[in-house]
Amino acid sequence: MRALLIAAAATVAFSAPALAQPLVDAQWLIENGANENVVVLDIRADVAETDLGDLPYVANAVVAPYNTAGWRTEIDGVPGKIPPVDEIAGLIGGLGIDNDDHVVIVPWGTDSSEIGGATRVYWTFKYLGHEEVSILDGGWRQYDAVGGERVAEPVTPEAVDFEVALQEDLLATTEEVLEALQNGTRLVDGRPLEQFLGQSKSPVVASLGTIPGSLNIPHSEFYSSEYARFAQPETVDALVAAVGLGANEANISFCNTGHWASVAWFGLSEILGNKQSSMYDGSMSEWTQDPSRPIVVQ
Repeated sequence: MRALLIAAAATVAFSAPALAQPLVDAQWLIENGANENVVVLDIRADVAETDLGDLPYVANAVVAPYNTAGWRTEIDGVPGKIPPVDEIAGLIGGLGIDNDDHVVIVPWGTDSSEIGGATRVYWTFKYLGHEEVSILDGGWRQYDAVGGERVAEPVTPEAVDFEVALQEDLLATTEEVLEALQNGTRLVDGRPLEQFLGQSKSPVVASLGTIPGSLNIPHSEFYSSEYARFAQPETVDALVAAVGLGANEANISFCNTGHWASVAWFGLSEILGNKQSSMYDGSMSEWTQDPSRPIVVQ
């Protein structure tokens, strides 16, 4: 497949030297979505059940809904884990995505929680060693607002081989979180404040509270539901400064199941550019399985 060349005049939502930007805007997708080496990956849930009529899909898109396609799975009683490598590589290859493709992930763009589907799939591609991946900033909301083409049916993909080169530094294990408590690596809790404080909890988490020493940056701080835009670098910089986290300080993001944590990870790693950021996909669901692991209620 021929390489995708992005013209210098192309409009993008984030400026960085890499070929694939973390965020692209709707106009970029309209102009480039049909290119041979661009795969538009629609992860929206329940598209057929909406009021979008006979044209509910993004032009040139393959469909793999975040909540049903197999992007996450339960392992040893812990929900939301990344599936075994052969399974997730098979899912991606089955969507017609090979290692030369620039993948653009399209969520609904509803709010920061829903955007977590896009950031989690993005993180998955990065963990598997695929660098050419972006998120459509504002998702369907921005695409539809600027008149992006809608079609009746998604693309029917032809399966290809997708090769994996794991970037293990992006995935934090429970053992590494335990080590972080000893070596001072900062832990970033991306859950809402009331869960961080121990005033409420998710049903999949056994205990109220958070991991000792954690900083709280709620996922909602990274995305504007009003404007359907991810936070700009200066905003993320202010968020980390407010909690005393260095802009380039090693950190591990977590939440309940590695969903909201991916929003924080994306903001820290991809928008702010802190490449010492990783994510604990087991998060509080896995952490609280063992009552001997420390928990603190603020």
